[in-house]
Amino acid sequence: MIRRRFTGGFLAAGMVAAAAACAPITERATGKVQVAAEVPVAATVSQPPSETLSPLLEQALPNVKGKTFTSAIVDFPPGSRAVPHRHGEAFVYAYVLEGTLRSQISGEPVRTFHQGEDWVEPPGAHHVLTENTSRTKSAKLLVVFISNTGDKIKVDDPPG
Repeated sequence: MIRRRFTGGFLAAGMVAAAAACAPITERATGKVQVAAEVPVAATVSQPPSETLSPLLEQALPNVKGKTFTSAIVDFPPGSRAVPHRHGEAFVYAYVLEGTLRSQISGEPVRTFHQGEDWVEPPGAHHVLTENTSRTKSAKLLVVFISNTGDKIKVDDPPG
């Protein structure tokens, strides 16, 4: 009986220590537990990670006045999703280098693209969905833009 109480007390102490070790840093430092009303909204609503666009080459087209060629690699971490966006008046070509992506242009059906597949987006298109379908593997695109010189190549929709 004493052994059982000792073991139970030991287990309870271990659980308290583990809970304290897993508590947020501010809780461990202050000893104060945040209640739901005090927890920032960003801490309670988990947003999927976003993509990273890394330009490779940007060059004015010498034979097409006012147009620029831009190529970029777009990395999509596992489970990531791009914010709905537009590419201004750019013509866009995308080629899946690795992974699988789901994509949708406004007014068109959702499509899934695998490694080695590609698509184009007409000038002014509204890209309402672009997401990595895998929760464990990255996806990567090679994207080529033919845009008006000086225009941003990606403009996210405003939040809300």
